[in-house]
Amino acid sequence: MAEDNNIEEQKVENAEEQTVEATAETAEAAASETAETTDSEAEETATAEPVDERDAKIAELEAQVAAQKDQYLRLYAEFDNYKKRTLKEKAELIQTAGKNVLEQMLPLIDDVERAMVSVQKADSVDGVKEGIDLIYSKFVKFLDSNNVKEIETVGLPFNTDFHEAVAQVPMGEDKKGVVIDCTQKGYIMGEKVVRFAKVVIGA
Repeated sequence: MAEDNNIEEQKVENAEEQTVEATAETAEAAASETAETTDSEAEETATAEPVDERDAKIAELEAQVAAQKDQYLRLYAEFDNYKKRTLKEKAELIQTAGKNVLEQMLPLIDDVERAMVSVQKADSVDGVKEGIDLIYSKFVKFLDSNNVKEIETVGLPFNTDFHEAVAQVPMGEDKKGVVIDCTQKGYIMGEKVVRFAKVVIGA
């Protein structure tokens, strides 16, 4: 009887040991699986993060390129419009300037026509001369109003910037290279020569 009890106790102890071992193995397996899962998730996260950063960087660079391209196109369009507007304004300015000059010349033409009629009817030369002097005076004022000046010649040293020599006349040493006579007047507008003065110089 005592032996039977010992056998039963031994069986119970063995069963308990097996249960404890099974529980321990199960716990170890679960812990191992959890660790593997955690490591796998960490690896996936570590792999995913650089990819996300790269995509974000690419998107940022693409946005910058698009913005710069848009800015360039806007600047080019503005410059093209400015160039067209400037050319148009320049053409209008030239046309307006030419129109103003013609408008100022019309009264002079009227005076010349009246003088031609007066010459045919005039009884004395004095009246014709007076009319011509008046017209000439108006021409001079017209030139002056457009900043056109007569080039000075006689008595001045010959200057190729303003004078064109058409002849040389033997003169004394003190007249050498000096303008003796002007055969055709020259004019300047501002600092630009409109027509060179044709002169005779001493040699």
